[in-house]
Amino acid sequence: MDRQDGERLGSRSWTRNGSSHGGGRRAWLHAKASRVCALIIAVWLTSTAAHAQGPQFDVGAPPGAAGGASMVGQPLGSANFPSYDTPSNAPLSGRPGPQGTHVPAAAFASPGMPVFRTQGAQQAITQIATEAQVPQYGELDLPADFVMFGPENGMNLDTAIEIVVKQNLDLQAARLEIPMAQADLLTAGLRANPVFYADTQLIPYGHFSFLRPGGPPQSDINLNLPLDVTFKRLARIESAKAAKYVTEAQLQDAVRNQIDNLYTFYEDVVAAGLTVQFSELYLTGIRKVLKLTELLYKGDQVQQSDVLTMKANVMKSELQLQEAIIARSKANRALALILNMPLDRVDDIRVRDSVGLLQSAPLSRTDLVAKGLERRPDLAAARIAIRRANADLKLAKANGYPDVYLLYQPYTLQNNTYLGVPSAYSWTLGVTATVPLFNRNQGNVARAKINIPQTEIQMASQERTVVSDVLNAEQELEQSRAAVERLRTEIIPTSRSARDKALDRFRGGNTSALEYLAAQQDFNDVVRAYRDAMVRHRRAILDLNTAVGERILP
Repeated sequence: MDRQDGERLGSRSWTRNGSSHGGGRRAWLHAKASRVCALIIAVWLTSTAAHAQGPQFDVGAPPGAAGGASMVGQPLGSANFPSYDTPSNAPLSGRPGPQGTHVPAAAFASPGMPVFRTQGAQQAITQIATEAQVPQYGELDLPADFVMFGPENGMNLDTAIEIVVKQNLDLQAARLEIPMAQADLLTAGLRANPVFYADTQLIPYGHFSFLRPGGPPQSDINLNLPLDVTFKRLARIESAKAAKYVTEAQLQDAVRNQIDNLYTFYEDVVAAGLTVQFSELYLTGIRKVLKLTELLYKGDQVQQSDVLTMKANVMKSELQLQEAIIARSKANRALALILNMPLDRVDDIRVRDSVGLLQSAPLSRTDLVAKGLERRPDLAAARIAIRRANADLKLAKANGYPDVYLLYQPYTLQNNTYLGVPSAYSWTLGVTATVPLFNRNQGNVARAKINIPQTEIQMASQERTVVSDVLNAEQELEQSRAAVERLRTEIIPTSRSARDKALDRFRGGNTSALEYLAAQQDFNDVVRAYRDAMVRHRRAILDLNTAVGERILP
């Protein structure tokens, strides 16, 4: 403030107060007011810089198809399932972002600078703030009874599950494992073909005579029929049946895992939509701060550089909103990929989800574990695998003894024409069998014997995995529910009350703006944590369904 500005302020003060001393003091007060207002704007800019780096949203690539020859083939006993747990104190992106300052107001004050409490100047600032409708620091607030997210006509979770079961390309490919297993069963039930053999023997080089006797020439027709004396065919059928049942159980588990992937992508879309709402609210608030700054500039309370800086932060917030919208498109594209929907219309996807609905486990912990042990298809596949291992042992023992071949020779001609006598006809019956002195398939039998306890150990491991999955899912469900309830009933009301009281003290001129801004920022952090806790609880609900292997919660 230059000297002429001070003289004009002194002149206005003389007219109002009738005192030349009042003019000098008013000039000093206005100078202090300018410094305090600049300090308020600096705090807003600090908060803006922090929240401009608001919640980000990362969309991971959808899990690929399982490796190996089988489309459904996960090794039995394997529990290598992705965990999509989101801690309640972490942002949606899974990484912490920068936070606004919580330093006390005194830390920003110059040495010897008094707290701004002059009633006239404070009322002027309050009037300007009231005219600009002071934003609630980005207006980050959610109603306590918030339940549904998305438009009324949005795609709900039941519809998404129905689509993924019918249209998902990975599941369509995995379903072809069933007719392939049926083909293996058909092959196992086929009998060995008989062997046809025909020959002519003792054909002379020239002709036979009394001087060069031989023969007589002989023609044969032979049929060799294999006899399965050790019932290898029945053992093959039993092993193939067990393999088919294992494949069917693995297909059910592939459906369970694909639905679990759908849960992840679906809730990612919900989380991305909430992030867009967050960014829109913040942009609305920061625009109001810009309006407030412009009014303060018109009242000679801030400098033009402060307005330009605030405009730059508004543009940053607009960029943040665009990035949030792009992140939502990526989440929609991941959902469209797993649903086998057109990828060029992902922006049209809208979901409707009860993200704010609180639910508890409908069964006791013991009953949940029992249901998981009963219903989990991967555990069912492990149980059937034991049956298959025993069938393979029986087959290996049967293969230790080859088939016995029954020889039937219905036609044998002995040509006696060179002797001048009638030719003779005859038939033959015989048996050909392998003598199992050295090779009785001992190695494969030993391997099949070892495979039985190995499969039993894998099943025991899978049972423990199922119990652990159910217990972890049930614990996470209750813990996330308790977190949301406490945020709703205790933390949010307390934080809101602290913010409102700070705002009342600020408007009444009893405290500085820094205390109100710190209280508002604390409240915004609580609201953000509440949003994350709701998403976490919704994921926990769906994870319990996956852990049990049955849809027990909506």
